Amino acid sequence: MTTIDGGLLGHVVREATGPEDREACFAVRKEVFVVEQGVPEDLEYDGRDDDAIQVLALRDDGLPLGTGRLLYGPGAADRTGGDLSVGALGRLAVNRAARGRGLGAALVRAIEDAARERGLTAVDLHAQTHALGFYERLGYEAYGPEFLDAGIPHRSMRRAL
Repeated sequence: MTTIDGGLLGHVVREATGPEDREACFAVRKEVFVVEQGVPEDLEYDGRDDDAIQVLALRDDGLPLGTGRLLYGPGAADRTGGDLSVGALGRLAVNRAARGRGLGAALVRAIEDAARERGLTAVDLHAQTHALGFYERLGYEAYGPEFLDAGIPHRSMRRAL
């Protein structure tokens, strides 16, 4: 069970299917990245979503709580050093009111499960530097130098599956 806004409600994390789920994913991303973090919409919606696996966390009453995506195959090659056996986790976002309740970790695990189902051997990601500890607790290891993405400091990380 998850406590959200003072009420005890359950949640589900699953692969997104259909246009309603996709819009729910986009709504969470807009709230977190565009509104909270000031990422320009043209950078947030980068044209890669059509080929990505989206995951979605929903409260039992249908309220979208979080999302993330998995890029794989040729569409992920620029994020994985060209290694087609590695997927790229990205756009992980949890609504402010739902943070600190394990949803981020559940979304990461759902993305890893989707990667395994597609025969991938590892997952890469570009973590905002403030989130390095979160990903390290989930088994990811940082590599390479810090870099800016949308004006926000990031590090590359990888976890073998």
